[in-house]
Amino acid sequence: MTTRAGFVALIGEPNAGKSTLLNRMVGAKVSIVTHKVQTTRARIRGVAMEGESQIVFVDTPGLFQPRRRLDRAMVAAAWGGAADADVVVLMVEAHRGITEGVERILEGLENIGEGRKIALAINKIDRVQSEVLLGLTKELNERYAFADTFMISAEKGHGVEHLRGWLAEQLPEGPWLYPEDQIADLPMRMIAAEMTREKLTLRLHQELPYQLTVETENWEERKDGSAKIDQLIYVMRDGHKGIVLGKRGETIKAVSQAARAELEEFLDRKVHLFLQVKVRPNWLEESERYSEMGLDFKDGN
Repeated sequence: MTTRAGFVALIGEPNAGKSTLLNRMVGAKVSIVTHKVQTTRARIRGVAMEGESQIVFVDTPGLFQPRRRLDRAMVAAAWGGAADADVVVLMVEAHRGITEGVERILEGLENIGEGRKIALAINKIDRVQSEVLLGLTKELNERYAFADTFMISAEKGHGVEHLRGWLAEQLPEGPWLYPEDQIADLPMRMIAAEMTREKLTLRLHQELPYQLTVETENWEERKDGSAKIDQLIYVMRDGHKGIVLGKRGETIKAVSQAARAELEEFLDRKVHLFLQVKVRPNWLEESERYSEMGLDFKDGN
């Protein structure tokens, strides 16, 4: 019996559907899915089993034009994740086609293409007519010699199994990298922080999604099998603190309930979640905030 194992990086613009595809492939919610762009900060890995192959997904932050230090660190992490992978899948949204962002990614592929296969996955195919799809496929393949092209709908699951089967065959022969029952190698504390951040992002989308970060400060295993989790929400200004708390603390209460419910489902046990909001004007410039997110502070230079 020949086992295979290796890393697959999903790259694309923010909102291309990378997290949705990862969750669909892995069959559990490990990467945070929201409609706000740039929500995947750390290189979350999901592990999928396909036959005798173990596919470890590196879910990179979306590639976009960086403006701030955090943006630059995220973009560096995305290209770094792709350069470390055995196979790279570029995801392009069918209805948006070759945008400026996709143009930039196509140029960057030349730098990482050596020695690894790069496949194209055209996502959200249910949004366009077949002739549009064929035209887009042809144009993208003229621009870069992709190893293979897949038409998928990550949300509905169309074409995903075919892609997963292909990926499994491309990986190098070798022992599995993770025990079979391990879904994500991201420490649980970080997954818990991401879940709370997702709830905050969904709740406050317009107001301040990128000005906050969440850290799991304390995790205590209780004798009754439950977990007590303390988290800190860092915001930049006093005014932001008020927004996160909401009128009479209603916002933070709703966020806490939603995050707790999802954590309980994920961990399959009772969770006591305590959230605190702290003002830290410079958190975007503090190196330890970056390592908490699995990013390299120096990449932001």
